[in-house]
Amino acid sequence: MMTANLRRYELTDMEWEYIKGYFGDGQPRGRGRPRSDLRTVLNGIVWICRSGAPWRDMPERYGKYTTVYTWYAKWENAGLMSKILSDLGIEADLQDMSLDSTSAKVHQHAAGAKKGALTTKPTRK
Repeated sequence: MMTANLRRYELTDMEWEYIKGYFGDGQPRGRGRPRSDLRTVLNGIVWICRSGAPWRDMPERYGKYTTVYTWYAKWENAGLMSKILSDLGIEADLQDMSLDSTSAKVHQHAAGAKKGALTTKPTRK
């Protein structure tokens, strides 16, 4: 990837050269599907960290968001994400990065009003 063609939030060639050693030799595992391009995956993670967007809103150019999220979770659990982002000088609060993709929908009547707050019935005129 040439630096001139970088999109917003993507790693420069110099940044990638600095951290690519964390990922081993990059050779395929041997069986099954070929491994995702780790630079593209990492660019997707960096895009999420810098933009603050939900995983589902990640641009398709980084691959499937589920694949990128799986790599993120693996690297975060291994302690690698903190090291990478620290070494790159990227300010990211990993506490806000969700390792759990669940969400809760609340019914409109559960909006926080005190139960029984309306004590008088409206009168008809």
